[in-house]
Amino acid sequence: MPMNIGAGGLILILLVALLMFGPSKLPQLGRAIGTTIREFRQGTKELLNEPKETNKE
Repeated sequence: MPMNIGAGGLILILLVALLMFGPSKLPQLGRAIGTTIREFRQGTKELLNEPKETNKE
């Protein structure tokens, strides 16, 4: 599990999210988080794969 969160901790986090956002907003929230993580990973891959520029000044 990421960041050493056990099954009990994960269930507790999901219950708190359910109470805060309600059942109708959870799919939208999950989709937004997934999109954000995907874009972050793509951005870091692009930075790591970017060719090194040499200064010829």
